[in-house]
Amino acid sequence: MNGRPTGQTVTIATRPLWRLRLARDLPRYLLYALCAAGLIASARFAIAPPRPVAPAARPSAPPPADLAAEGFASLFARRYLTWDASQPQVSEQLLAPLSGPGVEPDAGFRLPATGKQRVAWAEVVQARQASPGEHVYTVAAQTDTAGLVYLTVGVVREANGSLALAGYPAFVGAPAAGPAQAPARLVEVTDAALVAVVERALRNYLAASPEELAADLTSHARVAVPDIRLTLESLQRLGWATDRRSVLALVEAQDSRGARYTLAYELDVAEVDGRWEVSAVQMDPDG
Repeated sequence: MNGRPTGQTVTIATRPLWRLRLARDLPRYLLYALCAAGLIASARFAIAPPRPVAPAARPSAPPPADLAAEGFASLFARRYLTWDASQPQVSEQLLAPLSGPGVEPDAGFRLPATGKQRVAWAEVVQARQASPGEHVYTVAAQTDTAGLVYLTVGVVREANGSLALAGYPAFVGAPAAGPAQAPARLVEVTDAALVAVVERALRNYLAASPEELAADLTSHARVAVPDIRLTLESLQRLGWATDRRSVLALVEAQDSRGARYTLAYELDVAEVDGRWEVSAVQMDPDG
């Protein structure tokens, strides 16, 4: 051997100087860029800090009905429309406690020379809020001489919580009403067992027979039978409600006098251990 290396090759490659410098300085440039981005972000937060996003406002529920104010309006309407020309002082005495200093003691009502009028019933059928703390109620009243009349009565709840008449009443027309809507088309119940349970349950329900009705109720059902006793004549239609947890039944029933009624009932139903049971009929007695 003469001392030369064997099997080895030496390759010399040339690269531009700028590449070598870029490869050497690139990490430093990246670090500078990150620092600059951090400074810009800090300046942005200092100048215009982000504001918390307020949660979307939920639609506010309508205020609960003021039953005391409704009762006040009904009482005023009943007293205002009840009078006897032979006893004018009685009418004023009844109205004076409700009128207050804002109106005349007789609420501006001058009796005729003769006659009298009685109110069979009076009921609030419409309400609107005229201003904060003040409501205007439309009261329907059935009288024995003028027939069915509608009277608006303004009622204000004062700072101490008491109720007062807000001005004079007014006779108005009936609230708008339209023809009855045809019932929606329902998916017919084809399960014979469910049809049998619903028909039997309604028969006992209308007959006011809670002991017999209990056989078709779920263990947690709460049902109040009506006071009027009816005989189920026929189950005319039975369809599923949209939730598929209740059924809508159209029935024909008759009372002890022979009067016949077409009635509609909604029943919550559930399949328990392979048989259908009823958990509610038309309404919640505890609601």
